[in-house]
Amino acid sequence: MSKTDALLVDVAALVESGRSNQMSLTVVTGGAVVTGRLAPEAVWRQRVSEVLADSAQLGEFSTIFTAGPRQEGPPTHLHFHVARILQGTVGIPETGGMYRLAIEDVSAWTVGDFSYSDH
Repeated sequence: MSKTDALLVDVAALVESGRSNQMSLTVVTGGAVVTGRLAPEAVWRQRVSEVLADSAQLGEFSTIFTAGPRQEGPPTHLHFHVARILQGTVGIPETGGMYRLAIEDVSAWTVGDFSYSDH
């Protein structure tokens, strides 16, 4: 988007405030559709760090995600967990993943988590 959507920034700010982690969104970014639940950045970072720490090959990267608090000012990114990239009738990954998307790159969005079906 040429201009960041102020309403989307407000949604992200409310999630960041810790008052709710139940907000589900579906966004279009770079031609991809991502759907899932938003998490505060600190919670998202902690979960990513835990997953990496459990990996024999990627464990050394876990500390990057626990470093420092986020910068002051309005949120610049959406932090999805239990999220999927939708392609046709398939959600990737099936179990949900963790994605960080720049708010300025979102071209369309809606409240709610799109379902998918293989039927």
